[in-house]
Amino acid sequence: MSDVNIRPARSKVRPIAELGRIADEAHANNKSVALCHGVFDLVHLGHIRHIEAARAEGDLLMVTLTADRFVNKGPGRPIFPDNMRAEMLAALEYVDYVGINDNPTAEPVIDTIRPDVYVKGSDYENPEDDITGKIDDERLTVERHGGRLVYTKDITFSSSTLINRYLDVYDPPLRDLLDRMRSDQSLERLMGVLDKVRDSKVLLVGDAIIDEYQYVEAMGKAAKENILATLFVEREIFAGGIFAAANHVASFCREVEIITALGDDDSFEDVVRRNLKPNVTLNALRIPGRPTTRKTRFVENGYSPRKLFEVYTMNDHPLPQDLVGKLNMLIADKAKGADVVVVTDFGHGLIGASTVQQLIASAKFLAVNTQSNSGNHGYNPITKYPKADFFSIDTPEARLATRDKFSDVAVLIEKHLSERIDCDKIIITLGAHGCMAYEKGKGITRIPAF
Repeated sequence: MSDVNIRPARSKVRPIAELGRIADEAHANNKSVALCHGVFDLVHLGHIRHIEAARAEGDLLMVTLTADRFVNKGPGRPIFPDNMRAEMLAALEYVDYVGINDNPTAEPVIDTIRPDVYVKGSDYENPEDDITGKIDDERLTVERHGGRLVYTKDITFSSSTLINRYLDVYDPPLRDLLDRMRSDQSLERLMGVLDKVRDSKVLLVGDAIIDEYQYVEAMGKAAKENILATLFVEREIFAGGIFAAANHVASFCREVEIITALGDDDSFEDVVRRNLKPNVTLNALRIPGRPTTRKTRFVENGYSPRKLFEVYTMNDHPLPQDLVGKLNMLIADKAKGADVVVVTDFGHGLIGASTVQQLIASAKFLAVNTQSNSGNHGYNPITKYPKADFFSIDTPEARLATRDKFSDVAVLIEKHLSERIDCDKIIITLGAHGCMAYEKGKGITRIPAF
């Protein structure tokens, strides 16, 4: 048996906070720390050369990777779960430590580790070619801590390209659709559409929602009652509802504007403004004597987090008439300069009958999504909008709107929804089965889930 001391790969995989402490110790001992970050879904020669080059940039090399839930590489991705990807990287001799980043971006990792050198591949060297749009933010974070960004220059591959070309990871319907899209230049046309909407001005109208997550650990049954006792761990607050929708649109369009209403009590306006992208403008009416709608989920903070229950803090009565007038006037004014008006109607009291009519009268192109949720189930159907240019809802919402529990979704669209609503373009989502798209005069197209 060899006497060579080889560290087990799993022993190199540590929590991000611990990597921060290890980096602090290295800095205290005048040692430099290099950091690589990525998805590393299929480790290939390009990754090996990249990590080998990164090893030369510091006394200590740390590699962090994106957690599964934040990998946006398409259907069926990542191929390997984050714990396996971490262990594969840790098995490389060049690597000292590996961590899994449970955040959508790398900046929190950089803030924790504060590397002397942050190493990226040459495909990120031109910010205009960076499809993530995050390399500039990462560079600024590195430099704020006194580090520098370095690009490796060696053989490059794309894990996504290799997986798409050589691994059969898609269901047959999706594979067939992708093959058709490749053969008839659909992808090029889609990219052309995205380029066309880039300079669009979009107005969003809808309910303000604050999403709060209270993470807890289960302690057991209470001694005197039949309830579960939990221990508070941490709390996260996000701007949801129309704000989340606006941020998504802002990724594609130059200028986005919001019309909504916040409560005077617990408005959370600071949270909202802090979470909005720079190209999103907020127009918020204030509702006296009401809170901004807040949905608090209590989540068990285990290996696989589970939602325990949810609490709504809201007053979903219709707006006072004076505020309805102000809302309608604001819509009429802002819609003049908008190419598209998008309505995200969560049914929490903002949009009443007169506001629906104002939206129909004012919008050059009106796109509508009405949502069914615990707070409005059955009371917020898409049929409250008699006219729209496009609407999208899910299958249960379509069944509620048509009062039809059993018919095929195609029947719901062509025989019921299209007759009740003056709308030429409709999408009904089918969960894991994709969606059905309807266009007047062209019929229905079935699209598998991506």
